[in-house]
Amino acid sequence: MEPNILILGAPGAGKGTQSSNIVEEFGVEHVTTGDALRENKHMETEYGTPASFMDEGELVPDPVVNEIVEAALSQADGYVLDGYPRNLDQAEFLSEITDLDVVLYLDVDEDELVGRLTGRRVCSECGATFHVDFNPPEEEGVCDECGGELYQRDDDTEETARERIRVYEENTAPVVEFYDERGELARIDGEQSLEGVWEDVKAAIESSA
Repeated sequence: MEPNILILGAPGAGKGTQSSNIVEEFGVEHVTTGDALRENKHMETEYGTPASFMDEGELVPDPVVNEIVEAALSQADGYVLDGYPRNLDQAEFLSEITDLDVVLYLDVDEDELVGRLTGRRVCSECGATFHVDFNPPEEEGVCDECGGELYQRDDDTEETARERIRVYEENTAPVVEFYDERGELARIDGEQSLEGVWEDVKAAIESSA
């Protein structure tokens, strides 16, 4: 039986990178709320389809997100869930529909997160992503892949980054507490090297099996 894993962490904490490692190592599916909504955007729920909200640029309400996530998890033989639950109500719903083996929390200081988010650069031509500190291009401002121009996305400025982190903390701090109180939370020091974080993630998953 493949493990059921939940990964939590603020924007910039490294959930995407570690989720990829988990998928490769443990053979589980990577379930993200965004992907699940896009893949099932025409799924009928009693509150309407996700597309009816997404097309209007509105937030998809919890009951609709809950149904979509439940459908995605029911089709997965083991998973790493990323981007859900975003609030306490969703966490309580999740506990009713599935059993988690471990909840990983990538713990990273706010200033470190801001540095990671504001250092990201994206190619205007091919969409390749670089980072001024962790993954710099060979030539500043120029994409290694296609020679296109690199730019900073609007949502990667310091002001936007801090606001994203504030909103995350406000909504998700109770979720972290919820799993901590249930004894399911594994806190991972997300400020180590990528290899160090991965070693701790892997150990936490293996010890929960």
